[in-house]
Amino acid sequence: MDEYFSPIHTYQVCNVMSPSQNNWLRTSWIPREGARRIYIELKFTLRDCNSMPGVLGTCKETFNMYYYESDRDVGSSIRENQFIKIDTIAADESFTGVDLGVRRLKLNTEVRGVGPLNRRGFYLAFQDIGACIALTSVRVYYKHCVGVSRNLAVFTDVVTGADSSSLVEVRGQCVDHAEERDTPKMYCSAEGEWLVPIGRCVCSAGFEEHRESCEPCEVGFYKPAAGDGVCGKCPQHSHSETRAAVSCPCDSNYYRAADDPPAAVCSRPPSAPVNVISSVNGTSVVLEWDRPLDTGGRSDLQYGVLCQKCSVEGPCEDCTASPGFIPRHTGLMEPRVTVLNLVAHTNYSFCILATNAVTHLSNEASPCAIVNITTNQAAPSEVLAIRQENTSQNSVILLWHEPNQPNGVILEYDVKYYEKIQEGNYKSDNMYCIHCGYSKAFQDSDEEKMHYQNGHVSFPDARFYIDPHTYEDPCQTVHEFAREIEASRIKIEKIIGSGEFGEVCYGRMRLPGKRDAAVALKTLKAGYTEKQKKDFLAEASIMAQFDHPNVIHLEGVVTRSKPVMIITEYMENGSLDAFLRRHDGQFTIIQLVGLLRGIAAGMTYLSDLGYIHRDLAARNILVNSNFVCKVSDFGLSRVLEDDPDAAYTTSGGKIPIRWTAPEAIAYRKFSSASDVWSYGIVMWEVMSYGERPYWNLTNRDVSMV
Repeated sequence: MDEYFSPIHTYQVCNVMSPSQNNWLRTSWIPREGARRIYIELKFTLRDCNSMPGVLGTCKETFNMYYYESDRDVGSSIRENQFIKIDTIAADESFTGVDLGVRRLKLNTEVRGVGPLNRRGFYLAFQDIGACIALTSVRVYYKHCVGVSRNLAVFTDVVTGADSSSLVEVRGQCVDHAEERDTPKMYCSAEGEWLVPIGRCVCSAGFEEHRESCEPCEVGFYKPAAGDGVCGKCPQHSHSETRAAVSCPCDSNYYRAADDPPAAVCSRPPSAPVNVISSVNGTSVVLEWDRPLDTGGRSDLQYGVLCQKCSVEGPCEDCTASPGFIPRHTGLMEPRVTVLNLVAHTNYSFCILATNAVTHLSNEASPCAIVNITTNQAAPSEVLAIRQENTSQNSVILLWHEPNQPNGVILEYDVKYYEKIQEGNYKSDNMYCIHCGYSKAFQDSDEEKMHYQNGHVSFPDARFYIDPHTYEDPCQTVHEFAREIEASRIKIEKIIGSGEFGEVCYGRMRLPGKRDAAVALKTLKAGYTEKQKKDFLAEASIMAQFDHPNVIHLEGVVTRSKPVMIITEYMENGSLDAFLRRHDGQFTIIQLVGLLRGIAAGMTYLSDLGYIHRDLAARNILVNSNFVCKVSDFGLSRVLEDDPDAAYTTSGGKIPIRWTAPEAIAYRKFSSASDVWSYGIVMWEVMSYGERPYWNLTNRDVSMV
């Protein structure tokens, strides 16, 4: 009977009276079916040897579990020494006798993992060496990540890796009507859980995202290009007649210019200008007008002027090319033009047109505003060529042609003459032109210099730390101090750890005009609370205010797409405590002091800014490839939650006891002085190559020291 008094079948043995027991139970051949790592769940019961008299020395309270790999069923030909031991199994709870005359078993459950497996199948075997044991259930299974859809990519079922820490990379397949923006990938953990997705797909033109699928735009809507955008309603004076439209054709008599975007409203040519005013002055005229009542829905208006010269003797003739238009007769941006060099006492007709970028697309003639004028009397143009004949000592005959533009009947000509000056050595006082220049030297004044950047004024000699928690909106805070980096500039390559808020990844960052840079990426996991987001962005807001070679450098943040990320420089050698333990005894005292000097420089810089770290410890110092130490981890709450053993609960909350000054433990009074205390503990950690401070003393004992 099991513990619920239900009858069960068991494999059991209880040869506790005889010494040197060697009893084996083996499964049949189990096909692996692609699994690289399997798990065995055992349910069993075991009797306490103390409950059975006379068996001391021969009774055991454990049994052994083994496995053997093979490509086929080999029957009973396997020898005992060919099996590989998995573990020795002991019971958490054993039974002592019989309850109410009914044998009731107290079941134990144990799970063990085995991997990597390479053959097509395997056997499991159990060895009893003298225990009173009943095996009731053996469940063999493997783990896999169940197929999901993320970022419009489908990730199929995949079996987990061969060991407990391996990650299996799976490339996603874009859903129907989607295309890759960045190669979609996810990693399947050993526990059968999907980790943060990398890359994504976007819906194709004419389709929009809806619940991890791409749905076609409805009639009357469109989407012109692949991307994250949604289908937009067709602009005014346009339409779409089918689903999945990538554009909306214009309605009849409406048009788009060649450089108009698909989202532009369809427009039409403008009407004619109105309120034309003409001002005639002799043989010139100034024309002015008002913009059309109907601009066609566009703002790119231009004007043109056509000229016709009319006479009573015959039809009007085009004169657009003859007069002088100022500034010109086409492409006018202002509603005004001056026309010169007209013929006096002549009738002219001017047609004033308004055009825009779609005028040439219309088959209809552009309407124009017509104005008729008559020129007045005007002075004739100059006589250009004079020829002299029959010159004598006291007379000369001059001949010339009528001016090109007599502007009426010429009544007389005026002739003026001047006596020619005798050539000689004549010099004007203004013969020479001397060019002078000057330069002005600018000197810095004694006034204090100020630097302006991003709308803020800063004084180089006055540095202050601003607590981001004084801002109500964490997004406003982080953008006040840190730069936003486009997600497309970041390429995540692998996951290197995990934290309170999400995974920590290694990646590459490419900025315009710069080489690829290795970066560390802290991601904010999905389903975060507002408090988690605020704390996450607060750390970036803190780091962004620091600029020192011994303080971790913030490259920027990604907040306008998911996942939200903090991007810092990549420190190749990881945390200082783990780095020291990996290189135990390999450095000289001078080298260790050099590490401490870098930490001290970083903490001095932070202290000068007025920033109190509160959690200075070797685990929060990062080391780069040049063995430069940099202070990091500016979020105390995360450290306390991730490492319960490093914290001790006091009346004021949790603090890292082993690294914290006594006044901070007792009164939660943190200052630069308490950071100095913590620095002393870090010195001990460095010199001991990462030993645990105070060794095996409990946190309570440490607080009493």
